Amino acid sequence: MKFSRFKVEGSAVYKGVIIEDIVKAIEGDIFGDWAYTDETFSVSEVTLLAPLEPNQIIGIGANYVAQKADLPSELPKIPVFFFKPTSSIIGPEEDIVIPEGIDQVKFESELAIVIGKEAKNVPESKVLEYIFGYTVGNDVTAPRFFHQDGHWTIGKAFDTFTPLGPIIETVLDPSQVKVEAKLNGVEKQNSGMELMIIPIRKMVSYLTTVMTLKPGDVILSGSPVGAEFVGAGGVIECVIKEIGSLRNTFVAAKVGAKTR
Repeated sequence: MKFSRFKVEGSAVYKGVIIEDIVKAIEGDIFGDWAYTDETFSVSEVTLLAPLEPNQIIGIGANYVAQKADLPSELPKIPVFFFKPTSSIIGPEEDIVIPEGIDQVKFESELAIVIGKEAKNVPESKVLEYIFGYTVGNDVTAPRFFHQDGHWTIGKAFDTFTPLGPIIETVLDPSQVKVEAKLNGVEKQNSGMELMIIPIRKMVSYLTTVMTLKPGDVILSGSPVGAEFVGAGGVIECVIKEIGSLRNTFVAAKVGAKTR
Protein backbone atom coordinates (compact mmCIF):
# COMPACT_ATOMS: atom_id res chain seq x y z
CA MET A 1 0.00 0.00 0.00
CA LYS A 2 1.03 3.58 -0.58
CA PHE A 3 0.49 5.66 2.56
CA SER A 4 0.61 9.44 2.40
CA ARG A 5 0.04 12.66 4.31
CA PHE A 6 -1.42 15.52 2.36
CA LYS A 7 -3.29 18.80 2.39
CA VAL A 8 -6.07 20.09 0.23
CA GLU A 9 -6.20 23.85 -0.21
CA GLY A 10 -7.69 25.42 2.89
CA SER A 11 -7.89 22.12 4.74
CA ALA A 12 -6.23 20.39 7.67
CA VAL A 13 -3.67 17.63 7.19
CA TYR A 14 -5.03 14.27 6.05
CA LYS A 15 -3.62 10.78 6.04
CA GLY A 16 -4.45 8.67 3.05
CA VAL A 17 -3.79 5.70 0.79
CA ILE A 18 -2.98 6.38 -2.86
CA ILE A 19 -4.59 4.03 -5.37
CA GLU A 20 -3.55 4.92 -8.92
CA ASP A 21 -4.53 8.61 -9.31
CA ILE A 22 -6.87 8.71 -6.29
CA VAL A 23 -6.14 9.42 -2.64
CA LYS A 24 -8.56 7.81 -0.19
CA ALA A 25 -8.48 9.54 3.20
CA ILE A 26 -8.03 7.39 6.29
CA GLU A 27 -8.29 7.86 10.03
CA GLY A 28 -6.54 6.09 12.88
CA ASP A 29 -3.01 4.83 13.39
CA ILE A 30 -1.28 3.58 10.24
CA PHE A 31 0.88 1.34 12.46
CA GLY A 32 -2.18 -0.11 14.18
CA ASP A 33 -5.91 0.29 13.59
CA TRP A 34 -7.05 2.53 10.77
CA ALA A 35 -10.01 2.78 8.43
CA TYR A 36 -11.05 4.61 5.28
CA THR A 37 -13.26 7.67 5.65
CA ASP A 38 -15.78 8.71 3.00
CA GLU A 39 -13.44 11.38 1.56
CA THR A 40 -11.65 10.81 -1.74
CA PHE A 41 -9.43 13.20 -3.69
CA SER A 42 -7.57 13.27 -6.96
CA VAL A 43 -3.80 13.16 -6.55
CA SER A 44 -3.62 16.26 -8.74
CA GLU A 45 -5.63 18.34 -6.26
CA VAL A 46 -3.62 17.57 -3.13
CA THR A 47 -0.25 18.73 -1.81
CA LEU A 48 1.80 15.80 -0.60
CA LEU A 49 3.63 16.28 2.68
CA ALA A 50 6.30 14.18 4.35
CA PRO A 51 4.45 10.84 4.60
CA LEU A 52 4.83 10.62 8.37
CA GLU A 53 5.91 12.61 11.41
CA PRO A 54 8.77 10.40 12.63
CA ASN A 55 9.24 9.33 16.21
CA GLN A 56 13.00 9.69 15.68
CA ILE A 57 15.42 9.75 12.74
CA ILE A 58 18.56 7.62 12.71
CA GLY A 59 21.10 7.84 9.91
CA ILE A 60 23.91 5.53 8.88
CA GLY A 61 27.05 7.05 7.41
CA ALA A 62 29.48 5.98 4.69
CA ASN A 63 27.47 2.93 3.70
CA TYR A 64 28.06 2.48 -0.04
CA VAL A 65 30.98 1.64 -2.30
CA ALA A 66 31.39 2.50 -5.97
CA GLN A 67 31.72 -1.11 -7.12
CA LYS A 68 31.40 -4.60 -5.65
CA ALA A 69 35.16 -5.10 -5.64
CA ASP A 70 35.41 -2.31 -3.05
CA LEU A 71 33.23 -4.06 -0.48
CA PRO A 72 35.22 -4.78 2.71
CA SER A 73 36.05 -8.38 3.56
CA GLU A 74 34.94 -7.73 7.15
CA LEU A 75 32.10 -5.47 8.23
CA PRO A 76 32.77 -2.87 10.94
CA LYS A 77 31.89 -4.09 14.44
CA ILE A 78 30.25 -0.76 15.25
CA PRO A 79 28.55 0.93 12.26
CA VAL A 80 28.58 4.73 12.02
CA PHE A 81 25.17 5.97 13.18
CA PHE A 82 23.89 9.46 13.97
CA PHE A 83 20.61 11.14 14.90
CA LYS A 84 18.75 13.90 13.09
CA PRO A 85 16.08 16.08 14.76
CA THR A 86 12.46 15.68 13.73
CA SER A 87 12.39 19.46 13.17
CA SER A 88 14.55 18.87 10.08
CA ILE A 89 11.73 17.06 8.24
CA ILE A 90 10.16 18.56 5.13
CA GLY A 91 8.13 17.05 2.30
CA PRO A 92 8.19 17.01 -1.49
CA GLU A 93 8.57 20.37 -3.25
CA GLU A 94 9.48 22.22 -0.05
CA ASP A 95 12.64 24.33 -0.06
CA ILE A 96 15.91 23.16 1.47
CA VAL A 97 17.41 26.19 3.19
CA ILE A 98 21.18 26.60 3.04
CA PRO A 99 22.28 27.99 6.44
CA GLU A 100 23.70 31.46 6.80
CA GLY A 101 27.46 31.67 6.40
CA ILE A 102 27.86 28.97 3.73
CA ASP A 103 27.07 28.83 0.03
CA GLN A 104 26.61 25.10 -0.53
CA VAL A 105 25.42 21.89 1.11
CA LYS A 106 25.39 18.26 -0.03
CA PHE A 107 22.43 16.16 -1.09
CA GLU A 108 22.40 12.46 -0.17
CA SER A 109 19.65 10.34 -1.71
CA GLU A 110 18.71 7.36 0.45
CA LEU A 111 16.28 4.51 1.02
CA ALA A 112 14.50 5.35 4.27
CA ILE A 113 13.21 2.50 6.44
CA VAL A 114 10.04 3.04 8.48
CA ILE A 115 9.72 0.86 11.58
CA GLY A 116 6.23 -0.52 12.17
CA LYS A 117 6.34 -2.15 15.59
CA GLU A 118 8.45 -2.09 18.74
CA ALA A 119 11.74 -3.85 18.17
CA LYS A 120 14.38 -4.93 20.70
CA ASN A 121 17.12 -7.53 20.18
CA VAL A 122 15.70 -8.60 16.83
CA PRO A 123 17.75 -11.22 14.94
CA GLU A 124 18.62 -10.46 11.33
CA SER A 125 16.30 -13.22 10.13
CA LYS A 126 13.29 -11.46 11.69
CA VAL A 127 14.06 -7.82 10.83
CA LEU A 128 11.67 -7.49 7.88
CA GLU A 129 8.76 -8.40 10.18
CA TYR A 130 9.36 -5.13 12.05
CA ILE A 131 9.56 -2.86 9.01
CA PHE A 132 6.32 -1.12 8.07
CA GLY A 133 7.53 0.22 4.74
CA TYR A 134 9.97 2.43 2.91
CA THR A 135 10.17 5.97 1.62
CA VAL A 136 12.73 8.17 -0.11
CA GLY A 137 15.00 10.31 2.05
CA ASN A 138 17.51 13.08 1.42
CA ASP A 139 20.10 13.36 4.18
CA VAL A 140 21.13 16.95 3.46
CA THR A 141 24.51 17.68 5.00
CA ALA A 142 26.66 20.73 5.73
CA PRO A 143 30.15 19.27 6.37
CA ARG A 144 31.40 22.76 7.25
CA PHE A 145 29.72 22.27 10.62
CA PHE A 146 31.22 18.86 11.38
CA HIS A 147 33.29 18.83 14.56
CA GLN A 148 37.01 18.27 14.02
CA ASP A 149 36.81 15.16 16.24
CA GLY A 150 34.25 13.56 13.96
CA HIS A 151 30.93 14.66 15.45
CA TRP A 152 28.41 15.03 12.60
CA THR A 153 25.28 16.16 14.41
CA ILE A 154 25.30 19.91 13.75
CA GLY A 155 26.14 19.45 10.08
CA LYS A 156 23.05 17.26 9.63
CA ALA A 157 20.62 18.93 12.03
CA PHE A 158 19.50 22.19 10.41
CA ASP A 159 15.83 22.78 9.71
CA THR A 160 14.79 21.45 6.26
CA PHE A 161 17.76 19.02 6.16
CA THR A 162 15.66 15.82 5.99
CA PRO A 163 13.23 15.76 3.08
CA LEU A 164 11.07 12.60 3.05
CA GLY A 165 8.49 11.35 0.58
CA PRO A 166 6.49 11.20 -1.50
CA ILE A 167 4.82 8.12 0.10
CA ILE A 168 5.50 5.13 2.32
CA GLU A 169 5.44 1.99 0.18
CA THR A 170 4.66 -1.13 2.21
CA VAL A 171 4.89 -3.66 -0.64
CA LEU A 172 8.55 -3.54 -1.61
CA ASP A 173 11.54 -5.85 -1.83
CA PRO A 174 14.33 -3.52 -0.68
CA SER A 175 17.02 -5.78 -2.12
CA GLN A 176 15.81 -5.00 -5.64
CA VAL A 177 15.70 -1.20 -5.62
CA LYS A 178 18.15 1.38 -6.94
CA VAL A 179 18.79 4.67 -5.16
CA GLU A 180 19.11 7.51 -7.66
CA ALA A 181 19.57 11.26 -7.63
CA LYS A 182 19.34 13.88 -10.36
CA LEU A 183 20.68 17.39 -9.86
CA ASN A 184 19.14 19.88 -12.28
CA GLY A 185 18.10 16.92 -14.41
CA VAL A 186 21.59 15.34 -14.54
CA GLU A 187 22.06 11.91 -12.94
CA LYS A 188 24.50 11.97 -10.01
CA GLN A 189 23.67 8.81 -8.04
CA ASN A 190 22.44 5.41 -9.15
CA SER A 191 23.30 2.38 -7.02
CA GLY A 192 21.65 -0.89 -6.11
CA MET A 193 21.61 -2.52 -2.69
CA GLU A 194 24.47 -4.83 -3.69
CA LEU A 195 26.80 -1.85 -3.18
CA MET A 196 25.63 -1.28 0.40
CA ILE A 197 28.29 -2.07 3.03
CA ILE A 198 26.02 -2.74 6.03
CA PRO A 199 22.89 -4.51 4.69
CA ILE A 200 19.45 -3.48 5.91
CA ARG A 201 18.84 -6.58 8.04
CA LYS A 202 22.20 -6.22 9.77
CA MET A 203 21.89 -2.48 10.44
CA VAL A 204 18.39 -2.72 11.91
CA SER A 205 19.26 -5.81 13.97
CA TYR A 206 22.34 -4.06 15.37
CA LEU A 207 20.35 -0.95 16.29
CA THR A 208 17.86 -3.06 18.24
CA THR A 209 20.70 -4.38 20.41
CA VAL A 210 21.46 -0.79 21.43
CA MET A 211 18.02 0.81 21.64
CA THR A 212 14.36 -0.07 21.41
CA LEU A 213 13.00 0.98 18.03
CA LYS A 214 9.40 2.16 17.99
CA PRO A 215 6.68 2.53 15.37
CA GLY A 216 7.39 5.64 13.32
CA ASP A 217 11.16 5.54 13.72
CA VAL A 218 12.91 6.29 10.43
CA ILE A 219 16.32 4.87 9.53
CA LEU A 220 18.22 6.52 6.68
CA SER A 221 20.17 3.60 5.25
CA GLY A 222 23.06 5.47 3.65
CA SER A 223 23.76 7.32 0.43
CA PRO A 224 25.43 5.99 -2.74
CA VAL A 225 28.61 7.38 -4.21
CA GLY A 226 28.00 10.56 -6.21
CA ALA A 227 26.63 13.05 -3.67
CA GLU A 228 27.73 16.59 -4.51
CA PHE A 229 27.72 20.09 -3.14
CA VAL A 230 24.98 22.34 -4.50
CA GLY A 231 24.09 25.99 -4.06
CA ALA A 232 20.94 28.08 -4.13
CA GLY A 233 18.76 27.44 -7.17
CA GLY A 234 19.76 23.81 -7.53
CA VAL A 235 16.92 21.31 -7.89
CA ILE A 236 17.48 17.83 -6.50
CA GLU A 237 15.34 14.79 -7.32
CA CYS A 238 15.93 11.76 -5.12
CA VAL A 239 14.36 8.77 -6.83
CA ILE A 240 13.52 5.18 -6.02
CA LYS A 241 11.32 4.12 -8.91
CA GLU A 242 9.19 1.75 -6.83
CA ILE A 243 8.38 4.58 -4.39
CA GLY A 244 8.54 7.78 -6.39
CA SER A 245 10.46 11.02 -6.77
CA LEU A 246 11.32 13.40 -3.93
CA ARG A 247 11.97 16.81 -5.48
CA ASN A 248 13.23 19.88 -3.60
CA THR A 249 14.89 23.18 -4.43
CA PHE A 250 17.84 24.65 -2.54
CA VAL A 251 17.49 28.27 -1.42
CA ALA A 252 19.73 30.66 0.47
CA ALA A 253 18.72 31.57 4.01
CA LYS A 254 17.30 35.04 4.48
CA VAL A 255 19.54 36.79 6.97
CA GLY A 256 17.95 36.79 10.39
CA ALA A 257 14.80 35.03 9.16
CA LYS A 258 13.26 31.80 10.37
CA THR A 259 13.55 28.89 7.95
CA ARG A 260 9.82 28.23 8.05
